[in-house]
Amino acid sequence: MPEPAPGLAMNAGPMTQTLDQIPVNALKGVGATLAEKLAKIGLFSLQDLLLHLPLRYLDRTRITPIGALQPNLNAVIEAEVRACDIVLGKRRSLVCRVQDGTGTLTLRFYHFNNAQKQRLVAGARLRVFGETRRGAAGLEMYHPEYDFLAGASPLPLEQTLTPIYPATEGLTQPRLRSLAQQALTWLDKHPLRELLPETVRRRLNQCTLADALRYLHQPPVGANVQQLLEGEHPYQQRLAFEELLAHHLSLLLLRRETQADGAPRLRLTPALEHGFLKQLGFQLTRAQQRVVAEIAEDLAKPLPMLRLVQGDVGSGKTVVAALAALAAVASGKQAAVMAPTEILAEQHRLNFGKWLEPLGIQVGWLTGRLKSGERRYQLEMIAAGTAQVVVGTHALFQDAVAFADLGLVIIDEQHRFGVHQRLSLSEKGQVDGALAGVVRPHQLIMTATPIPRTLAMSAYADLDCSVIDELPPGRTPVTTVVISDNRREEVIERVRLACEQGRQAYWVCTLIEESEALEAQAAQATADSLAQSLPQLRIGLVHGRLKLAEKESVMAGFKAGELDLLVATTVIEVGVDVANASLMIIENPERLGLAQLHQLRGRVGRGSAASHCVLLYGSPLSNNSRERLRVMRESSDGFYIAEQDLLLRGPGEVLGTRQTGDMQFKIADLQRDSHLLPDVKNAALLLMSEHPQVSQLIVQRWLGQNQRYLQV
Repeated sequence: MPEPAPGLAMNAGPMTQTLDQIPVNALKGVGATLAEKLAKIGLFSLQDLLLHLPLRYLDRTRITPIGALQPNLNAVIEAEVRACDIVLGKRRSLVCRVQDGTGTLTLRFYHFNNAQKQRLVAGARLRVFGETRRGAAGLEMYHPEYDFLAGASPLPLEQTLTPIYPATEGLTQPRLRSLAQQALTWLDKHPLRELLPETVRRRLNQCTLADALRYLHQPPVGANVQQLLEGEHPYQQRLAFEELLAHHLSLLLLRRETQADGAPRLRLTPALEHGFLKQLGFQLTRAQQRVVAEIAEDLAKPLPMLRLVQGDVGSGKTVVAALAALAAVASGKQAAVMAPTEILAEQHRLNFGKWLEPLGIQVGWLTGRLKSGERRYQLEMIAAGTAQVVVGTHALFQDAVAFADLGLVIIDEQHRFGVHQRLSLSEKGQVDGALAGVVRPHQLIMTATPIPRTLAMSAYADLDCSVIDELPPGRTPVTTVVISDNRREEVIERVRLACEQGRQAYWVCTLIEESEALEAQAAQATADSLAQSLPQLRIGLVHGRLKLAEKESVMAGFKAGELDLLVATTVIEVGVDVANASLMIIENPERLGLAQLHQLRGRVGRGSAASHCVLLYGSPLSNNSRERLRVMRESSDGFYIAEQDLLLRGPGEVLGTRQTGDMQFKIADLQRDSHLLPDVKNAALLLMSEHPQVSQLIVQRWLGQNQRYLQV
């Protein structure tokens, strides 16, 4: 028997409000103006206030002897003023020398008044709190807080650590501390719903939510401050677990909502499959065959497929996608293939056209840069169903696009889009059937940027996952070298020799600025410079500012062997496949992330010739950049590189802002708390099956106003 919904029975009576139902203006001193300021940082209820946890803590619970002070630490001291004078330097300041028998310390005030100076006289005893810094004459505190000590009875010390909260303009720390303390007093009279089942908390040895919040807002004397600062205290981990659980549940709820609808059963006929494989000219790897079988099993079900296919650069994901599209066409449906860039979309159009058109299948094409006449023609083909497979960029999910009968959505480089853009495209195929109910297209998501397992578990919890973990035979490993820009002439000579031997090369320019215009100028300047150094070579140029026809012409020339050297910006990161290209130079690689460097490097090594990648860096290198280049030099394993990228850059940058826009954590940290994810996954499955109503409440508690995952 499932246990009762946890927490719901805690209500003291039918009229008792829970803390998520009590607005902040129920607290003393909170009027309309303060409530508005609190709303700016997402604090609407007393529950919100209690979940607004301190960033760090100050320890005012003990007195430190001056002789034991270290630089850059906050501390409480008690000392006697020995001298206090106004000093005229670069800035006028009030300087007090204080002493406690173990040492001497300077207190410095740049903002002071005459009354303050008159009270800080020799012999006055003070309790001082501030941050120590190195000064010209030893340790100093700038603008410390202080109280005068008078009489025999000692001034009481703080009994808990002092919290420092995330704030905004007009919200002071004393005000936030006061509000948090008030909210804690309400915990005794009004229930805070304990939403985690007791079986889960017992198994994981977790405290209640209320106990965790009481502790974290007022940690007692002797609390492990270092553990709290690092977010690894058991009480913080209790909250991080529930927040990760909320995000995981939100994706599972999205999946359940999607799969509550029907989907067309798609099956590939043996004759069509045989015809496709016969004209490929190569055999599928075992890994490709396994993933094709997994997709086929999903497509045959009357539930919408939600599958992520991961595969390293060059592993052959496009062929797998083409077979899925073929199943849609064989079943009388359309397939849409969406890519994040025009170059990648164009590469898919060429591949799908080469493989499918000989089988009598019409491939449509839609990007934002089509001329109006061509665009209108393509839209008509899509609407009529004449275009059976449609390849394009994000233009595919614009309002003007109407599919005749969309059965399958294929999205490449998922991290460039994010959850909602793929949902927008899937809605293009949503049909309300009189008898069958809502019917949705299947979704196949692909990425050549391997995602660390921890991130895949959290960011893609709504997707089943397949991995193509084998490269086709004949692919040669790429040797990577790291060379300083001081040796640029040697690198140029290396390009000349490679091209004279009949090989082709890429020269990739990178810029810090996010500007296509500046990137284009830099690439043009590099191409001009290389043309002077290498007059015997045929040099092409590709960048984001070129018109599509020019870009296609240059790429076609390079692919046909009419160009020896292609100078390009990072637009060639994905979708470019030239088997004869065996050398890549990446200029200023320290400006790029590991995943992008790995993608770029994947443009070479696609044939049988030995291939090389030269990372031509500018000095000096930061430690982080040096570490990235070391990883690139030592490994060509995309999954290892993805794990290292996660360690170096963090989850937000690895997944891309479009994906993590829906994953703004208040407490949890995907990197730090990755060890919680297996238990989070198990708890989520338990809640979904045995306590579905609680799942919604947990999501509401943590995502609150931002439940964008659930807006399907």
